[in-house]
Amino acid sequence: MIRVLLVDDQPLLRSGFRALLDLEDDIEVVAEAADGAQGVALAREHLPDIALIDIQMPVLDGIEATRRIAADPALAGVHVVILTNYGFDEHVFDALRAGAAGFLVKDIVPEDFLHAVRVAARGDALLAPSITRRLINRYVAQPLHPNAGAALEELTNREREAVTLVARGLSNEEIAAHMVISVLTAKTHVNRAMTKLRARDRAQLVVIAYESGLVTRRSL
Repeated sequence: MIRVLLVDDQPLLRSGFRALLDLEDDIEVVAEAADGAQGVALAREHLPDIALIDIQMPVLDGIEATRRIAADPALAGVHVVILTNYGFDEHVFDALRAGAAGFLVKDIVPEDFLHAVRVAARGDALLAPSITRRLINRYVAQPLHPNAGAALEELTNREREAVTLVARGLSNEEIAAHMVISVLTAKTHVNRAMTKLRARDRAQLVVIAYESGLVTRRSL
């Protein structure tokens, strides 16, 4: 059962998402919050698998709520998915850096919304190739993050390759096909890279790959 926390200051939107999720046998909405502070508190109380969090909210916005959840070791199993009206923008970028596993636009079709919840629950990042390209464009305009490259020295060559493919938006199955290895081995490479780089999830691997310069526009 996938346990979901809804955090949005618009009751109508929360009701719509809840009605959709409640129809699924493998998904349960465990709590709802109308602001970020309440969302963080309910995350600690219910330990959901997924926290769907709006960016713009009163009291505490979605970015700071995400940062507090990601920084709490007791909430390591909570995957934050950002809800936004505007698609990819600087707010979403900041949320990914704060620890979000991905983001969804609020006008997403129901089938894609449900698929996204399941994808996030199994630990995959909700970052399509088109979004990773925008992230790269964002990074090439600024200097590389200090010391970001040093962390990559801990990785084996195969782990570095796996991280590069994650940053391009590939799933474990696609990584396995590209590297000509089993899906289990691909997952092992990704998980070991996450551990060595102290990445919370695949989305954080993406951020590290860009900040370190491992992935660039020319490498795609």
